[in-house]
Amino acid sequence: MKLSLSIFSLLLIFLFSLGLAVADPSSSDYDDDPPKPVNADYQRGYLEVSNSNYQLAIKYLLKAAKTSPDDADVYNLLGFCHRKLDKLEEAFKYYNKALKLNPRHLGANEYIGELYLRTKNLKKAEEHLEVLDDVCFFGCDEFDNLKESIEKYKKSME
Repeated sequence: MKLSLSIFSLLLIFLFSLGLAVADPSSSDYDDDPPKPVNADYQRGYLEVSNSNYQLAIKYLLKAAKTSPDDADVYNLLGFCHRKLDKLEEAFKYYNKALKLNPRHLGANEYIGELYLRTKNLKKAEEHLEVLDDVCFFGCDEFDNLKESIEKYKKSME
């Protein structure tokens, strides 16, 4: 009976770990198929981000934010668009809103970390890397990408 219980426990741990390893598809890679849309405006904004039409994406994402004001993915994409358009203060505003709604949001932590590097704030970027290290128990692209960006930043400062 002890052996069966141990095998059962290991199986439960394995199945549980699989659930933790699945990343939120809206959190990082905009080249993938869009996630299930929050609403039509979010879907259209996501599509425009995928096509690098950031100004147009902002138009749709602002509409999506009105109908889904508690959706961190909407604010993460708004931050992403503003960062790509070099509107850094606005990008910080939207990333912080996403993180207020979901402090463990993969994409928002990665992208705000990259934004902090852009503004020469290595300490804050590393704080977001620590969050990702905690959230991404089995590793994730967002952690790897921010870690690589931090390493490149440090090398450029030598």
